[in-house]
Amino acid sequence: MPLLALCSLLLLVGAGANASPKPDLRLYGALPMVEDVQISPDGSKLAVITTDGDNRYLTVRKTLGGGIAGVMVGTHKLRSVTWAGEDHVLMLSSMATSGAGFKGPAREYFTLSDFDLRANRQRALIEDRPQAMNIVVGPPQVRMIKGDPVVFLEGVHFLRGVGADTLFSINLRTRATRMLDHGVRYDADAWLVDAKGEPFAQSVYDRRSGQWSLLMKVGSNWKTVEKASAPMGSYGVAGLGRDGQSALVWRRGDQQVLTEYRPNAPPEILPDDMVYGGLLYDPVSQRLLGGYGHEGEDLVYRFFDAEDQRAWLAVTKPFKEDRVTLQSWSNDRRRLVVRVDSPTQGLNFYFVDLATRHALPLGPVHKGLGPTEISPVRTIRYDAADGLRINAYLTLPKEREPKNLPLIVLPHGGPEGRDTPGFDWWSQALASRGYAVLRPNFRGSDGYGLDFIRAGFDQWGRKMQTDLSDGVRALASQGVIDPKRVCIVGASYGGYAALAGATLETGVYRCAVSVAGPSDLKRIEQAIVRPGRSCQVQFGSTDPCSVEGAGPVKLDRLLRADPDVRDLKAVTSPRYWLRFMGLGGEKQPDLDAISPVTQAAKAGIPILLVHGEQDTVVPIAQSQIMAEALRKAGKPVELVTLKDEDHWLSSGATRLQMLTETVAFLEKHNPPE
Repeated sequence: MPLLALCSLLLLVGAGANASPKPDLRLYGALPMVEDVQISPDGSKLAVITTDGDNRYLTVRKTLGGGIAGVMVGTHKLRSVTWAGEDHVLMLSSMATSGAGFKGPAREYFTLSDFDLRANRQRALIEDRPQAMNIVVGPPQVRMIKGDPVVFLEGVHFLRGVGADTLFSINLRTRATRMLDHGVRYDADAWLVDAKGEPFAQSVYDRRSGQWSLLMKVGSNWKTVEKASAPMGSYGVAGLGRDGQSALVWRRGDQQVLTEYRPNAPPEILPDDMVYGGLLYDPVSQRLLGGYGHEGEDLVYRFFDAEDQRAWLAVTKPFKEDRVTLQSWSNDRRRLVVRVDSPTQGLNFYFVDLATRHALPLGPVHKGLGPTEISPVRTIRYDAADGLRINAYLTLPKEREPKNLPLIVLPHGGPEGRDTPGFDWWSQALASRGYAVLRPNFRGSDGYGLDFIRAGFDQWGRKMQTDLSDGVRALASQGVIDPKRVCIVGASYGGYAALAGATLETGVYRCAVSVAGPSDLKRIEQAIVRPGRSCQVQFGSTDPCSVEGAGPVKLDRLLRADPDVRDLKAVTSPRYWLRFMGLGGEKQPDLDAISPVTQAAKAGIPILLVHGEQDTVVPIAQSQIMAEALRKAGKPVELVTLKDEDHWLSSGATRLQMLTETVAFLEKHNPPE
């Protein structure tokens, strides 16, 4: 079937003979100059995470200009900031380590600190607590209690040597720290606190049986209001419901629904045309206001209240066709910070005041990127071999006619993620070198309905893979790309797809680059289903797991699929990967047949492997064993190790190193000219 919107591509004819010099790769590969902006409860101040390419900084300034305070974070991974009242900013950071005070597999551990604006001082929370660790296993819940900002945190408390997910409260004014609710269970994995600061709901998950339970407080006792089989991982709790007196839970499986629970009433499924992947809460009452997510290619916000919907339309109206994302808002929801994605200007932050109807720019996300450095992106559609319609985004190099172009296929990670038509630094960098870049939303991608997601079940390395090459064939049939000059590049699941393109579906690609991609699915399955345990360290012990009283520490929720933990829905259990691999069904798949490491002898193209030393999601061993298998088979392979880097390319120097190595490899094996 012909590509829709091909006619628009023909308008993008440039003068190749007078091509401009290629932009510096550092414009794309450096860390964003501004990573996050959060507005204070009264709307008078902004907390801004900035970088200089390597180091991170937290700066607090007045909304309309003027610095107040700041702290240099350095190379530490500052994931997000949250206001707690007007005088405190909570800083959520993470590090990949085997842990302090216990022994076991390396994981990405989260810590929370309080930056006190009045004292201009930063201090860690949950410190010096007996039988506790200074880490957090859930996002902070902030409540104002009798005028004081109080933070409720899930931490780890040791019960008879075994770590349990425990709820703590910290009064930021008095610094008093308390462990709440001694009804904690060993398998608790999430807590919910109501607007008054009372523990309200508790999620419990038994990994051995795959049984999930929701407990809610009735008086002084906990009542089990729901039990369910959840083999793909705990459902957890998402937040308070529409009246602030109920608990929300995403029920994931063959269906994905948002369910509202009350202690003494039947559960209610919320309409799926009103809520999406992201939920919107009132900053004071914490009640659910609506949701946001993708409907096809559109980012849609829907509120239950008509006045709230009109207010959001007023926010987005000045930006016309740009994509607008809510970043933060004041307590009265009249002052907001939004992130605006422009097809010509890239990403920018804006402060919007609904009272004055003004929108003020706060600065671009990427320094030095403008219309001359940003290539056009077009939405295209094509049919897979079995007739399933696939949506994709095609980035075209500037100043080149869209005819017989070299192509890079850049599949997203997840795999239940998705690409969007907005600014993407990686594809923009590749387009700046002269490549067309195809980003397909293959089956299993989010945003196209449950049936489309379910179409990806059992299709890891199968139809999820051929969806990519079907896009290559569609573009080649229209003459847009040269089918003899195609390479595949990807990270995480996209890295697996790159390896599969080299070993499972030969003859399509000229070279492949895998960044942190899985290669041995049996090892992945084992790590998910039977993760290595961590044990509390006893003084003088060389083997802490063998010491009487030292038991396994339950820290599985620290292994996140996404470092952004502000939205619990965004944290997908790694167990969900198994659905796409085909595990858990009536017929178990042959994982060796779809594992690139066991199919290495079939590789007929050069392969570049790039992996971070501190990757705790897909361990670097996955690339190391792939490199060894390729060398034994006599196949061309290069392995680049990123020092001190994690799964998400969080450091400026190594992110740029990855991009530089990738571009050099592509230009060597698939020259763009």
